[in-house]
Amino acid sequence: MAELMAREPLFHREEFGVTQQDYERMTDPDFWEVGASGRRYSRDYVIETLVSRHTHPTYGTWHIEDFQCRKIADECYLATYTLFQNDRESRRSTIWRRCNGDWKIFYHQGTMVE
Repeated sequence: MAELMAREPLFHREEFGVTQQDYERMTDPDFWEVGASGRRYSRDYVIETLVSRHTHPTYGTWHIEDFQCRKIADECYLATYTLFQNDRESRRSTIWRRCNGDWKIFYHQGTMVE
C-alpha cells in the first residue's frame, strides 16, 4: 500500500519521470484511462498530453484523502482515493500490476465530485 500511495496521484510524481520513455515504462501497452470528463483516452494520447504538460508546467495545490488499496488478482491492486486539486474534487481509481519488480499502470479513472 505504501509503495502505491507514493506513486499517486498518478503522473503527478516527478521523481518517477516526466519523459515519454518514463511514461511508457510506467504504463502497460494496453493502458487506457477514463478522464473526469467521461471521455476514454488511449495510452498514446495520455502520454502525449503528459509530456506536453511538463514542457509548460502549471502549478497548483493538491492533496489526497481516503487512500485505499485492495488486492484484486495475483500481483494486481486497485488503488482508490479522493484528489483535491485547488477547488476541484475528484474520485480516482488506478489498477496497478507488479511486473518484474516494478509497478505498471493498467487503467485509471477520474470522476468529478459535485
